Amino acid sequence: QLQLVESGGGLVQPGGSLRLACAPSGFALDGYAVGWFRQAPGKEREGVSCIAYSDESTYTANSLKGRFTISRDNAKNTVYLQMNSLKPEDTAVYYCAAAVEVQSMCVMVDSWYTIWGQGTQVTVSS
Repeated sequence: QLQLVESGGGLVQPGGSLRLACAPSGFALDGYAVGWFRQAPGKEREGVSCIAYSDESTYTANSLKGRFTISRDNAKNTVYLQMNSLKPEDTAVYYCAAAVEVQSMCVMVDSWYTIWGQGTQVTVSS
């Protein structure tokens, strides 16, 4: 069964940093675009960032640019989300998702992704 496993979540103080990791189970990320999404309590899931495979082009939600950075290490078969200057409003469950890349791009539409992880909790609080 194809699935993704997120790691790196936890409790962090405002202004702190976390790096989330997304690794596949049962397949390799070669040829897959990967996205990060998050869902806060009582809110809809929202797109955070995504990265293509072929040219590693990225997209990050405008409200998160400058604080969140997505990257991938194809040798380690892992995608990362570096989160800096964290705020309490960043508290959410963070999910990674994968889809077969089309036209060297990724999109921040959750229905485009076919493989999902179980999520990792990120809590920003003093």
